[in-house]
This record gives sequence, C-alpha cells and structure tokens, in this order.
Amino acid sequence: MNDTWGRGVAVVIEDDEDIRGLIVITLQQAGFTVHAATTGAQGVALVTAHRPVVTTVDVSLPDIDGFEVVRRLRTFSDTVVVMVTARGEEPDTLLGLESGADEYVTKPFRPRELRARVDALLRRAGFTPAAPHAAAPTGPEHEPADGRLEVDTARRTVRVGGELVQLTRTEFDLLAALHGARGRTVAKSDLAAALWSDQYARGGRVTEADRRTVEVHVANVRRKLGDNPSSPRFIRTVRGLGYRLEDA
Repeated sequence: MNDTWGRGVAVVIEDDEDIRGLIVITLQQAGFTVHAATTGAQGVALVTAHRPVVTTVDVSLPDIDGFEVVRRLRTFSDTVVVMVTARGEEPDTLLGLESGADEYVTKPFRPRELRARVDALLRRAGFTPAAPHAAAPTGPEHEPADGRLEVDTARRTVRVGGELVQLTRTEFDLLAALHGARGRTVAKSDLAAALWSDQYARGGRVTEADRRTVEVHVANVRRKLGDNPSSPRFIRTVRGLGYRLEDA
C-alpha cells in the first residue's frame, strides 16, 4: 500500500489509548497520514505494509517489547524510529538506541516536544527516506580498495570494501559529522550538538546523558562497520576528548 498524502506515512505503536490518540493527533497535525497499532506484531505488520517515514514505538507492549519491535524493524526498514517510554532510567533509553532507535521521548511528554524531535530527525535526513536496502549506483567511483570506508553524504550511503552498510539516520548523521571533520577530533558534546541542533540552538546544554547517548551510537556504528574499538581502522577514541575518523 502506498500512501502519498502530505509528508508521508507515520506508524504509531502504542497500547495506551490516551497516549496513542495524542501521538496520532500530533503527527496528523504535522502533516502525516497515520496508522496505529496496539501490539508489537501489529506494528511490524503496518510498517511492512505502509513503509512509513517515521514510526513511534512504546517500550511496554502486550506481546513483544518495544526493543524487540525495533530490532525486527531494522531487519527490513530504515523508518525513523522514536521510542516512547515511561521509564526514565538511562539504561532503558540506551537499550532502545542500541536496538536501532534514532531518538526517544519519555512520558509524560508535550506534543510540541515530540513534533520537534521528529522534525529535527527528518530535516537532517532531507525529508526523503531512502528505500530499504537500496544500493547506490555502481561504477569505478564506487569500487574502493578492499576494506576501505566510503561515506557518500549526497546519497546517504556507507560502504566498506564496496559492500553497502545499513545505518540508521542518526548513525549516518554521526558518521557524516566525523567524516566532515576530515581527520580532526570531534568532541562528544559537539557530536551531540550536531545531532540535536534544534535543542542546543535554543540554549540547551549538552548533558552527560547526551554524551552517553553519543557513545552508544558510536558503538553501533563501529559494530556495523566491523570496526574493533581496541584496534580501530576507522573510528578512533581520543581519550578525554571525543572521536576521530581515521579513514575519511
């Protein structure tokens, strides 16, 4: 099924009727056609059917938890994923990011906050989601030496040794920020500010939780690139400062 109205399709996976209604209205007002599910399995089916631009996932669902939902989505979809959780503890939010979510909001939240986070994610991605598993055109310029890292910011693709690497939008944005530094060390706080520019443009401060979130995203990128943190080929940790991309 192909929905083309407004800004595209959004899927809401939430079993609480009041919160589900609030998220649906917020996304509809933002210009999305919204489909809602009350279980994880229904949500995965909706994402499969509608290929949404953005998906919100509650952590506590009656069948499978939100972390497992996100892991399943990441096997076939590059939808922007915002986890919605009533749990404020840092380990839960980090687990969500490790599962493949791009962002999270904690209940209770204001509709304006959810919309701002979604808008920021889509703005960074240029509003147009790439088709899942779509490969960039091949040719001499897309055939790097064995094991080399290629970051194509125009196509938003990443390749290692010529093989396409699937990153979430936030993971790609983080890698692109390191790539754009051209071998210079980028502080964790600067990476956080790059990922959540709207928040810090309004005077927000980078917190320790933000830095920890950056660390989780870096760990995910390393894992997908096949990069060993103890002997890195690509992303090197500069102790006390941040990260540097070795093969830019």
